[in-house]
Amino acid sequence: MFAIWLGKDLSALVRLILGGELTEYTEMMGKARETASQRMIAQAAAVGADAVINIRYMTTSVVGSAAELLVYGTAVKLSD
Repeated sequence: MFAIWLGKDLSALVRLILGGELTEYTEMMGKARETASQRMIAQAAAVGADAVINIRYMTTSVVGSAAELLVYGTAVKLSD
């Protein structure tokens, strides 16, 4: 679970009202996506997989401005 600093959250709120990209949330979700991907790859390697295929990302709103990011895929063994 990632969160952004309150000052950035207030800045994003103003931009939400006035319009424009919410860069604070874009950056946070990018970081969360990278972290989740690395954890998935590490778990696949721990069970002996050579690669992960058919990777999917899913985000859902949890409460208020919080979001959940889920990444999943199929771990495969390419050769013995």
